[in-house]
Amino acid sequence: MSEILTTPADGILTITFNRPDKKNALTSAMYASLADALEKADTESDVRVILFTGNGGAFTAGNDLQDFLNNPPAGEETPVFRFLRAISTISKPMIAAVSGVAVGVGTTMLLHCDLVYAAENAKFSLPFVNLALVPEAASSLLLPRMIGHHRASELLLLGEPFTAATAKEYGIVNAVHAEDRLLDEAMQVARKIAAKPPTAVRLTKQLLRQSKGDVAGQMAAEGVHFRAQLKSAEAREAMTAFFEKRPPKFS
Repeated sequence: MSEILTTPADGILTITFNRPDKKNALTSAMYASLADALEKADTESDVRVILFTGNGGAFTAGNDLQDFLNNPPAGEETPVFRFLRAISTISKPMIAAVSGVAVGVGTTMLLHCDLVYAAENAKFSLPFVNLALVPEAASSLLLPRMIGHHRASELLLLGEPFTAATAKEYGIVNAVHAEDRLLDEAMQVARKIAAKPPTAVRLTKQLLRQSKGDVAGQMAAEGVHFRAQLKSAEAREAMTAFFEKRPPKFS
């Protein structure tokens, strides 16, 4: 079965991360499927809203580190950067229903979603620095604007997990629901938006996006450092220590 499921119905394209044995950790192939799905959805008039969710009690554990080490992204046209470009430029509203872990890109992609709903058990984290990497998805621009410099610094420099309640307090998520109600609640919102005038919805999203500043420029700057760090001795040690379940040693 595909590790990325796409289910269109009633104007809503549901995109499901479907690698539950790995907590939906994203591989290069999965990023390619996600980018393809988003690029296609943006051209299809019968898709009014996109809804992200994950199977197996997790949203996504972020990047599959072994896959990233074996296939480091080398440029802007690699699958991961195609996906990041797609979520930052797509004209259709995007909703996320987050349960369980949302690590790394599992959190930063939410900054590009228009509405985010979390289960009570959702746990978010931005562990880039802990892996000797830097933030991506323009999160170093969008997160401080959304929650303030000091809170963003705490989340990005410490990289420690935070709860759904904290995410709601900070404005990263709109509402928190019981896990067994999450998808139904998010789908109900998606149906409401899908029933509204599509051109007015797209133009409103466009106007809202224009207030966010130079996302593309920030994403490009992050990408340069991210790709360089991914090849660094620091990153190799951080990720090796992660796999070996030991504290990393940085000289």
